[in-house]
Amino acid sequence: MPPEIRRSLVLHSTLRRDPHAALRRLLDRVPPGTAPEAPTEELERRIADLLGKPAALFFPSGTMAQQVALRVHADRTGRRTFAAHAQCHLAVWEEGGHHAVHGLRHKVVGDRHRLITADDLAEVREPVSALLLELPQRDLGGLLPTWDDLVAQTTWARDRGAAAHLDGARLWEAQPHYDRPHAEIAALFDTAYVSLYKGLEGVRGAVLAGDRETVDTASVWRRRLGGAIPDAWPLAAAALVGLDEVLPRMAEFRDHAVAIAAAINADGYARTHPEVPQTPLFHVHLPAPTEAVAAASRRILEETGVELPRRPLTTADPGRCAVELSIGVLALEFSPQEVAELVRLLR
Repeated sequence: MPPEIRRSLVLHSTLRRDPHAALRRLLDRVPPGTAPEAPTEELERRIADLLGKPAALFFPSGTMAQQVALRVHADRTGRRTFAAHAQCHLAVWEEGGHHAVHGLRHKVVGDRHRLITADDLAEVREPVSALLLELPQRDLGGLLPTWDDLVAQTTWARDRGAAAHLDGARLWEAQPHYDRPHAEIAALFDTAYVSLYKGLEGVRGAVLAGDRETVDTASVWRRRLGGAIPDAWPLAAAALVGLDEVLPRMAEFRDHAVAIAAAINADGYARTHPEVPQTPLFHVHLPAPTEAVAAASRRILEETGVELPRRPLTTADPGRCAVELSIGVLALEFSPQEVAELVRLLR
């Protein structure tokens, strides 16, 4: 029998994903007489309004939403290549689905350990259908480009007849850093995808937003790929709860992440990247190998009931590793000093 989780520093812990607890949170959102399509339609309207786009479309996964967006841009421009960072989600987590399913080619831009720069884009010699930018860059510790860089890079795409596409899986977490409305950020992009379960702590799903023609074309591809599920209302309703209850707390999560990182760095055992988090997501670099940290995480859970990330990230140095912390509702229960003390036990 697995050990009982009493408290957790894992964003998607079963403490938040427990089906019984999730269904209880939905009862007020889905009153008697609610039509099956109503939650999804409301969700699409709200996301479109939040992002300042004419239309929005629900997808059962962000993987499907992003690949469809890039497919539409490729078909429209007649170009099969899109430009994106080496560690974008499509390259790292999707097993080449963009190529296997849609025949698209990923033009890698920039250094895999740094954000894309204007000089990196200047090295792109071939015409591309779209420039994909991830805000924030998860695999770089939640880093964000400056606002001026973001404007320049999306302008670079449009000046070359390419679309600018936003991987906004964590746009909700990025917004406090820019201190601009979601719509102002999304206005830099032709299309934007947002996740319904990461920062919003919903169940699953995604929404793609853009102009009406693009979204209508995306709906055709959604059906072709089996994503036009008729009873999406549980996923949509959970996302609506997240919009109401979790989205307004993103700045609070970011501020708590900053305080936690400061405590970890002051302790001296580990260090965070970035040193001052720009979002509620950041990495903690540890002077211990992955196996030792994973074992320590399991031991802490068994002995205390406190859940820590159990899958450390490898680094170029086999004697070191990193863990990703995403600060959400559950993490607010931990003081910064308590987190620093727990991190010290990961050895």
